[in-house]
Amino acid sequence: MTVAVALPAVGNDRQVLVLGRITDDPAVHYEQLKPLLDYVVPRMAGVGIREGRILMARDPQQMMSYLRRGRVDWVTETSASAMLLQQRAGATPLLLTERTGVSRYRTVFFARRDSGIESLDMLGGRSVAFQNRASTSAYFVPAMELLERGLSLEILLSPMDRPPAESVGYLFARSEANISTWVHKRLVDAGAMSNLDWNNPGAMPPVYRRDLQIVHETPEYPRALEMVRGDLDPAIQARLREVLLQAASDPDASEALLGFFRTSRFLPLDDAAMQELDYLRRAVTRVSAEIE
Repeated sequence: MTVAVALPAVGNDRQVLVLGRITDDPAVHYEQLKPLLDYVVPRMAGVGIREGRILMARDPQQMMSYLRRGRVDWVTETSASAMLLQQRAGATPLLLTERTGVSRYRTVFFARRDSGIESLDMLGGRSVAFQNRASTSAYFVPAMELLERGLSLEILLSPMDRPPAESVGYLFARSEANISTWVHKRLVDAGAMSNLDWNNPGAMPPVYRRDLQIVHETPEYPRALEMVRGDLDPAIQARLREVLLQAASDPDASEALLGFFRTSRFLPLDDAAMQELDYLRRAVTRVSAEIE
């Protein structure tokens, strides 16, 4: 079986399963997606699937267009981006994605121990570093936490810029390592990242962390999701779900799962997960409406 990169001009074919990904590095992500698609496609012959293709999108808007036009069947994404695809393109959550044994994480806010900041309510008139506009743990969720406390957010021109006293100023640091550095070097007053990154020496060097403290933690929410387009044939959707759920117990899938963003297994969406996704949907809606 051959898996090729699907071209946007190619129409939807009921015998072809198209896996999509939003990426600014399609060559690297192609190599991460292809082995799992190679594993899945032969196991879907019973519902008419004969071929698999990969279609990359440069941004969420392009992926929304692909989903609405039936060009993509299945998308793997972080949870906030997945909720954007659901709200604006009718995509449907299929499964939770557990990576390196972790299916959920949470956001932590942190500041220097000598900053005097002990809670989110003390961030008015101060600055916070987020990662980028696509980040669940380091943008959508922390921004929602601040908005829910009645704090408005204002983007800053630079770390030297200061927000009004009643607002929280924010900047995008582009990486978790930059967030921790900016807080430690006092370029910003606080930072937000996932608890996984807080405990990762590559993102949070121990020499920095000893001078920092967590001032707020959010509840947990899903780390990543597998989504399908809303009008995908129910038989194809059901079989895809079945194949992915069984993959963790199949030795033939082990290397493909590892390559697929270090996935350890796929999990059903239970009631707790649906409540967590409801929070993320509200976060995406409110942050998009009030900040962007």
